[in-house]
Amino acid sequence: MSVPLTIILARTLTLDGAQPSARPDAEAVLVGGGRVLAVGTRDELLALAPKADLLDHRDLLLTPGLADAHIHLVMYGASLGEVNLAGARSVAEVQARVAQRVLDTPAGSWIRGGGFLLSELGLTDYPSAALLDEVSPHHPAVLYSRDHHMTWVNSAALRLAGVSEATPDPQDGRIVRPLGCLLEAASDLVVAHLPEPTEAQWLAHAKAGADDLAQKGYVSAHTMAYEEAGAPRALQTLAARGELPLRVWACLPHDRLEHARALGLHLSVARNGPGGLFQWGGVKFFADGALGSRTAWLHTPGFADGSGTGIPLDPPELIVERGLEAIALGLTPVTHAIGDRANTEVLDAYDRLREAARARNIRLRVEHAQHLRAQDTPRFRGLTASVQPIHLQADGPMIRSLLPHLEAGSYAFKALKDAGAILAFGSDAPIAPPDYRANFAAAISRVDDGGERLAPAEALSELDVLWAHTRGPALAAGWDDEGVIRPGARAAFTLWDRLGGNARALVL
Repeated sequence: MSVPLTIILARTLTLDGAQPSARPDAEAVLVGGGRVLAVGTRDELLALAPKADLLDHRDLLLTPGLADAHIHLVMYGASLGEVNLAGARSVAEVQARVAQRVLDTPAGSWIRGGGFLLSELGLTDYPSAALLDEVSPHHPAVLYSRDHHMTWVNSAALRLAGVSEATPDPQDGRIVRPLGCLLEAASDLVVAHLPEPTEAQWLAHAKAGADDLAQKGYVSAHTMAYEEAGAPRALQTLAARGELPLRVWACLPHDRLEHARALGLHLSVARNGPGGLFQWGGVKFFADGALGSRTAWLHTPGFADGSGTGIPLDPPELIVERGLEAIALGLTPVTHAIGDRANTEVLDAYDRLREAARARNIRLRVEHAQHLRAQDTPRFRGLTASVQPIHLQADGPMIRSLLPHLEAGSYAFKALKDAGAILAFGSDAPIAPPDYRANFAAAISRVDDGGERLAPAEALSELDVLWAHTRGPALAAGWDDEGVIRPGARAAFTLWDRLGGNARALVL
């Protein structure tokens, strides 16, 4: 049986070559069997395949397909049905949105939401449970901060979890007093009491997240490990059913590494998979918390408001020990690091992993790499810097007030690129929406929500951003067949009216 052939006519940026051109360098692409077969002019490809179907998109720009290199895909799908607190500018606005959901929710059922930022609510301290009790006295409520390193809960939720003023702080977490906010691991005290989604609900969340991302123009995603075990299982099920519209590279939490070993997960499965769109690729660590929750791990002097130097989480020795185990299984160590101290410690740990990783052709990853000391930036050479420019927009004003001494090294994209790091752009959804337009705008203009430019010397070009949203994620995942348009590559593209404008996915 012959393979159906298609010729796509479009102004094409292939990103093929050491120095990709900013101008379209092809006008037609021949595809068949899910792969690129040839690239060239219309006449050249018609001569090769005179009976091929023609897709005429000559008024559009064709590029390698967009990737989101850092997303919590199933959690994002679930968030689409929760109380959206993004953009809330006061406690009263949060209360109004929660009150509206209470009206539509049976008494006793949980209210879930997220997306708020303390600074945007006009708060300089953590809010209390009593503020949520005013609008949700009979529904347990849990609201995640935008960075998901803090939860704001009401009294009903605290009672169900058995948390009181006398409850001691857990390891790697803090219960804020007066009661209402839980930082880092303390959030688990309440979150553990949330109803476990059914298999059908997990599948619905996974499909909602994947379909939404595909509709936005993405062809692949790297889903991080800050999710329950039911989340990746749902993605695997969708892939097995042929219902997954994206190629997914997934991370295991480091504390599930023993399960991976017991299941016999190794390089051939982790890297190549059974031929489907889902594969295990990384093992996730957390070196610290986040800026907005004041839990990012910092060198002295710490936060300018006197709130300390943050909360260290997974210790460097653990990252080294389990990182070596991950590499032996063919999996990539992937470490969340926000604060400058967290990044220093992760780089120190990675120096002890580089040789083993190089022997297995694995590229070590740092997620966020948000605030860096100048002396640490060159140490990213050869590593993946998985970063999210969209966060710059909300974080800029906070950086100027909380970390003025680190402003020049915050979101240091150009310095990382010049140092030889592989930039891979993502959104961290549901922390922020998976909006490539915002990533283009933030990385190029460096303008934040305060209307000021944060470290303008770190600005990138349009082509840099496109590369970091396509080829960069592919290299980070070990996919040589994606993020580029050339013979043998996956036939997964994004069509644009203009670069950084409206886009849609085209997967053949």
